[in-house]
Amino acid sequence: MSHKNVLRAAAVLLVMAFAAPPISAQESKGKEGLTAVSLPDELARVLRDYEVSWAKSDAAGLAALFTEDGYVLRPGRSPVHGREAILAAYKNSGGPLALKAYAYETEGNVGYIIGGYSTDPKSPEVGKFVLAIRRDDSGKWFIVADIDNGN
Repeated sequence: MSHKNVLRAAAVLLVMAFAAPPISAQESKGKEGLTAVSLPDELARVLRDYEVSWAKSDAAGLAALFTEDGYVLRPGRSPVHGREAILAAYKNSGGPLALKAYAYETEGNVGYIIGGYSTDPKSPEVGKFVLAIRRDDSGKWFIVADIDNGN
């Protein structure tokens, strides 16, 4: 998939995110008034694996969650593109992390997860994120783009 197509897919996913109602099986009201949703296991795995790798400062584990042509788009930093660049960008990163999903949707092999993050599930959220995701031929979901910003 070309860079333009990846960016176009991310833009389409963002439009879908704001046009579609959130999907939820179990909902709980967060401190900020947003409703958390339970994700299907295969999508929840992406968030849990991200939390575990971040907590261990495991840059290789984090990079492995992304597609080969993935992007990391963090505030105040240049975009990072490609798994090797993601590995380098996440060296020396990590610490406590709790991710909460507010909405998600999948259509075929693409989708998104919108959520918030904090250092502890019981703490107020310090930021929010959008993950554009893509399923590979084996059925496993990977991150195509990780877009986050602080509150």
